[in-house]
Amino acid sequence: MTGVIVTAHEDVFPVAGSFTISRGSRTEIRVVTVTLSDGEHTGRGECVPYARYGETVDGVIADILALKDEVAGGLDRTTLQTRMKPGAARNALDCAFWDLEAKRTGKPIWQLAGLSKPGPLTTAYTISLGTPEKMQAQAAENAHRPLLKVKLGTDDDRGRIEAVRAGAPDATIIVDANEGWTVEAYQQLAPELVRLGVALVEQPLPAGDDEALAHIDRPLPVCADESCHARPSLESLKGKYDAINIKIDKTGGLTEALLLKKAALEAGFQIMTGCMLGTSLAMAPAMLVADGAPFVDLDGPLLLAKDREPAITFEGSVMHPADPALWG
Repeated sequence: MTGVIVTAHEDVFPVAGSFTISRGSRTEIRVVTVTLSDGEHTGRGECVPYARYGETVDGVIADILALKDEVAGGLDRTTLQTRMKPGAARNALDCAFWDLEAKRTGKPIWQLAGLSKPGPLTTAYTISLGTPEKMQAQAAENAHRPLLKVKLGTDDDRGRIEAVRAGAPDATIIVDANEGWTVEAYQQLAPELVRLGVALVEQPLPAGDDEALAHIDRPLPVCADESCHARPSLESLKGKYDAINIKIDKTGGLTEALLLKKAALEAGFQIMTGCMLGTSLAMAPAMLVADGAPFVDLDGPLLLAKDREPAITFEGSVMHPADPALWG
């Protein structure tokens, strides 16, 4: 792809209300948008720099623009995999390379990647962390959705799930502890949450302290999130986790995400496909990873007050494949 020009800049999108997890609240998101242009065709990608992994918007932009001469000289998606480490910066570039290739060839990315044609997916909808009363009200407003994801990580998580269940009696529930539990908390909560219809818990223990999961019964299936990045992390998850959450901002793009999915399935893990809080441009490539996954959590655009145009179409919790004008 000789002669390709790369640009990267920050975009800010407002959250609908606020979004709260155990680490804090946000009323807006700051994303990095990357474009690759050959003068005739343009490909785009989006990433969400995440402080948990030492990333900042300015740092990610600098890392991307540091490669501009190499991109102009012929750096492509394949060589990018060894040129940059997994993370947000590589994700935005990788997805932009895929999009540019699709625009150049006139072929959809699912076809270029050798995948089945994507269809609609049902995503989870996230219940933000708050008081039990507020979480019950959020659940009641979204009780029509088949899958709810509930943010936890407090000293009264059972009370919060009881409140959510009261608000949405028929929904399947998955919970995300965001590294906020101890082994003892998992052992106490797991049977109660199973009784309340919870199907899965994401990352109950801190990523560096999850060895204990290999030595306890896990009546509530456990999904690796912060402990899972790209394929090199997979071996250390065996015996500790029942599922992995694949996020393209952590894998460093769609290319690695698809390879991680294949390796994880071969190793016997269930697949969850998740996202950072991003726009439809970030969800579009993740939808290709989500195909066939029992748990899909790509509701980022539903949590925003404003999305990109054109945006992914949602009908309730059902999301439709992206318009090629957006990505792919």
